[in-house]
Amino acid sequence: MQLGEVIGTVVATEKTPDLDGVKFLIVQPLTRDQQPAGRPVVAADGVAMAGPGELVYFVASREAAQAMPEPFVPVDHAIVGIVDQVEVVPIAKKRRKR
Repeated sequence: MQLGEVIGTVVATEKTPDLDGVKFLIVQPLTRDQQPAGRPVVAADGVAMAGPGELVYFVASREAAQAMPEPFVPVDHAIVGIVDQVEVVPIAKKRRKR
């Protein structure tokens, strides 16, 4: 799973029948510090509640296809959760053994 922010929507007038009623959203992947990481992706809204401005978790590849109400539909990314709160804990540096 990866953290992302919904930055827009996509309107598709023609879709495969198994995707009828599924929203497509533009998601900007984020780092653990909520900074942009890479290019935005189009993700199917697997939770049917995400919208612009929301912080979400999304998955890619086979996991995306399985996360949809109708499994194994042709999607590359799917939103699987809406984030309520993020708490970042600093990563401790490892000490070298001498």
